[in-house]
Amino acid sequence: MHKRTIDWKDIAESYYDKSVSLAILILLFAFIVSPKIEVKPYDRTINITEAIDIPPEIKERIKPPEETVRPVVEIIIEEDLDGEDDDDIEIIETIGVTSLDPYEEIQERILGKTDKFAIYEDEPFIMTRAPTEYTAFAKNAGIEGEVILQVEVFKDGSVGAVEILKSLMSGPGGLDEVAVKSVKQWTFSPAKSGGKPVACWVTFSVSFSLN
Repeated sequence: MHKRTIDWKDIAESYYDKSVSLAILILLFAFIVSPKIEVKPYDRTINITEAIDIPPEIKERIKPPEETVRPVVEIIIEEDLDGEDDDDIEIIETIGVTSLDPYEEIQERILGKTDKFAIYEDEPFIMTRAPTEYTAFAKNAGIEGEVILQVEVFKDGSVGAVEILKSLMSGPGGLDEVAVKSVKQWTFSPAKSGGKPVACWVTFSVSFSLN
């Protein structure tokens, strides 16, 4: 049996005429159905402006704008100030040299305002003490004992307010005033919380003994 071979070019040529005819029909249909497009001509208008000279009699009727009169202020400059020379005027420096560190924390030093329940890990301890001397009246009276104090210690280790919790002898010539005066001159290593100094209150006693 003989096998027939069909070339694709023969198939393409068979559709060529049909395709051309169909394309022509589509173009004709579109031309007939589509609306007509009318192009309107552009109307150009030219405006001509003529310069007209104003007659002199009309110019005289037109009043020019009135000029505003500006006030004149007289300024008097006195060169001689009460007969004083410039060399005699003392120059005062209003801004002096300061050693304030802008990065240093400003500590509040208001006496008695520290929280009495401040939390800290390291307790404050005494660095330096001031002497406590007997008064003549207490010595002659043979008074001995201790004064219990509650002391406010600031962040820098200085002493703030001092409160007496237990009195030994108050009044003129008493030992309470001696203890308070002495403790206010003491210095402490401040309490620390998280490695940073904090203000707190500490309670301790000041003893008085004749021996």
